[in-house]
Amino acid sequence: MDLNPNPASTQLSVPGLEALMDSAWPAAEREESDGWVLRAASGVTQRANSVWPRDPGEDPHRVLAALRAARLWYRTRRLPLIFQVFDGPRSAALNAVLDDEGFTRQSETLVLIREPGAEPGADVAPEPAVEMSSEPSAEWLDLWWSVDGRGGAAELAAARGILAGCPAVYALVRDDGGVPAAVARLALPDAQPAGPRWAGLYCMATRPEARRRGYGGRIVRALLREGGARGVDGYWLLVMASNTGARDLYAGAGFREACRYLYRQERPKRHLTGC
Repeated sequence: MDLNPNPASTQLSVPGLEALMDSAWPAAEREESDGWVLRAASGVTQRANSVWPRDPGEDPHRVLAALRAARLWYRTRRLPLIFQVFDGPRSAALNAVLDDEGFTRQSETLVLIREPGAEPGADVAPEPAVEMSSEPSAEWLDLWWSVDGRGGAAELAAARGILAGCPAVYALVRDDGGVPAAVARLALPDAQPAGPRWAGLYCMATRPEARRRGYGGRIVRALLREGGARGVDGYWLLVMASNTGARDLYAGAGFREACRYLYRQERPKRHLTGC
């Protein structure tokens, strides 16, 4: 993980965030190819079935060669070729090639971080009604999949494999009737260098009829407190740029935008699950 050049800073660089995000949502298959990481997971979620251009490249000829190799890799798996492209000058040459090749731009996503020592934090109160576990329960999976999932039993099994690929804490809060109202996941990647420890908030999902009742905020506060008890210093999360309600919730919890990315797809064939 690369850190900000200022040694007194605890802010992650964009490449550092990319590496953490890859660890927190690992694909069943992955292959390194000329600075790119090719990922596949039976078509379940765009992130786990897209190219992570860890080193996007500056030479258009090299980018085209890598693109041809990636196209063949995904074709043999009967998956569309999709890139997770982060905004910024590092991706300029790659974006230019993808523009020429007619790749779409979709699913703009913000990466928000809550830096070590950010406020609010010290005053996060306990949320005793929020249930915590080291594995997703059947109720947790049912609620999350009903909100964010697409597909049947096979797709859910693939999604569960992705979740199990990184240590995590799973949170669930119930409504007054005892029915699960909201869930979320705190990913705790093991592979981190010395320095501040980071964790990622994923799978935030609230049952439609339970929305706007404060359950999402309770889940976030509970996971921040749980993370602190486990030695976590900073946090990141992903949110669609169009989701203004969620962005307001996260801003109130001390998160701010660090970077953003788009998915760029060659030719859509089927709708993949999640962001």
